[in-house]
Amino acid sequence: YQQNPKTYAIVKQLLAEGNAGELQKYFGSRMEFGTAGLRAAMGAGISHMNDLTIIQTTQGFCRYLEKNFSDLKKRGVVIGFDARAHLSSGGSSKRFARLAANTFISQGVPVYLFSDIIPTPFVPYTVTHLKLCAGIMVTASHNPKQDNGYKVYWENGAQIISPHDKGISQAIEENQEPWPQAWDDKLIDSSPLLHDPYAMVNKEYFKDIQKQCFYRNINKETNLKFVHTSVHGVGHKFVQLAFKAFDLSPPFAVPEQKDPDPDFPTVKYPNPEEGKGVLTLSFALAEKDGARIILANDPDADRLAVAEKQESGEWKVFSGNELGALLGWWIFTCWKNNSRDTRAIKDVYMLSSTVSSKILRAIALKEGFHFEETLTGFKWMGNRAKQLMDQGKAVLFAFEEAIGYMCCPAVLDKDGVSAAVITAEMASFLATRNLSLSQQLKAVYDEYGFHITKASYFICHDPKVIQQLFDNLRNFDGKNTYPKSCGRFKVSGIRDLTTGYDSSQPDQKAILPTSKSSQMITFTFANGGVATMRTSGTEPKIKYYSELCAPPGNSDVEQLKKELDELVNALEKHFFQPEKNKLQRKTE
Repeated sequence: YQQNPKTYAIVKQLLAEGNAGELQKYFGSRMEFGTAGLRAAMGAGISHMNDLTIIQTTQGFCRYLEKNFSDLKKRGVVIGFDARAHLSSGGSSKRFARLAANTFISQGVPVYLFSDIIPTPFVPYTVTHLKLCAGIMVTASHNPKQDNGYKVYWENGAQIISPHDKGISQAIEENQEPWPQAWDDKLIDSSPLLHDPYAMVNKEYFKDIQKQCFYRNINKETNLKFVHTSVHGVGHKFVQLAFKAFDLSPPFAVPEQKDPDPDFPTVKYPNPEEGKGVLTLSFALAEKDGARIILANDPDADRLAVAEKQESGEWKVFSGNELGALLGWWIFTCWKNNSRDTRAIKDVYMLSSTVSSKILRAIALKEGFHFEETLTGFKWMGNRAKQLMDQGKAVLFAFEEAIGYMCCPAVLDKDGVSAAVITAEMASFLATRNLSLSQQLKAVYDEYGFHITKASYFICHDPKVIQQLFDNLRNFDGKNTYPKSCGRFKVSGIRDLTTGYDSSQPDQKAILPTSKSSQMITFTFANGGVATMRTSGTEPKIKYYSELCAPPGNSDVEQLKKELDELVNALEKHFFQPEKNKLQRKTE
């Protein structure tokens, strides 16, 4: 009996052709449910996102929640979706969200299902605001158009961390047979258990982010113009509303990209991290309308890229680390000058992930607040922020280099909507002092020390080669010895989060959680350099992140850049050995 005629037809066709290879790809292995939930192409078979795999995943998740919350049927869950859709398999974020809602409602669990597309941060916001047990966002963020995803939040409003992923994964395995009426999502429309949080959240969220609005009068008066693009995703309406909440004139929206379009027709990849290619239309509109600043969200509006027109007429696209430095400086300054927060500075925290710039550490040391680093990814920063907040601490800001920013304690995840409007207020304020964002960035580096970063990756499709490369680093000069130098650069410290070794700790044991399943080694160098090498959880890449942190007063930026370039070249030559290991370089 066929429930989805489109995926059924795809499989039937493959069977008729006797195409064993393709069938193996579709049915050989189930999508893995990890801490980021699911992320895969839409299509037929258990290795793809489709009606059946969504039903199975939600049945497992539902049983896991029943086991963990005795009051699940009182509190319920929230479900949101973006605008992705896949014609050939009939899959779409909205359809998947409705099927997930149907699964919970069939078990007597109240569901807060958004009636329309929303930014990803609205889901964790709703979990916290309504004190729900969990949240699901159906989105593939900035992935290619054929992909979709299923992202899961726990009752604390942060993304899940281990062991929940293992527990959910096991529950999915145990609940694969679709429950009666699993496919009939029309049943939810008449159910008293279905609620729509759309209007409430659109009011409350914009009220909450106004706590981060400190210069309303400047916002009203400013003649600074902004261009905004939502890159065919969900962001347009919400960034317009955020500007209104801050009394800023609305940004000019890139007309070709402002409406949701699952085909992303104007960009090769819908990822603002790719830099200038995604911003071509934004640059053109900004030139036409005389705007100096461009704000770009990724398709689910949880990330933000910013570009500014320089005196020379060139556009500068800020890196995630540079915007992290600016927002960190701004949010701390606003807290210090305007906050009605009576907590002492010793109760103030900022966080960033271990592969992000250490600029916040430099600001914290000089200003007297706390800085903590976490493992890579907002799931770690969100969970740590919640722990600190529960201890009465103020977590002002968290960021990661992949253009993710958490500027507002109401959302314990990255949020590109609040980040966009806070950046606009910061730029408007700086304009009254005749400063541009890039001039202020230089001022931050002058005051707290220059932090120059460089990151890239190699592609390697052979897991054995990757394993060997990292084994070689752990047995560099004989067994169980790490490198003492890298070319002319002396190594002063090593932290290996695969094995749990940290040379800087008295007992040589790392403080951050370790994971044997992924490779990650950080080298500290005598010249103030830091370099981390790690494997990617989702792609066949070995990534590296390097940074040179200079003390305040060393302002020869060109010399620092040259030094970092040399360090990176040595890292590639001696630690990656691309020729020997047949690694493929990142191509621009």
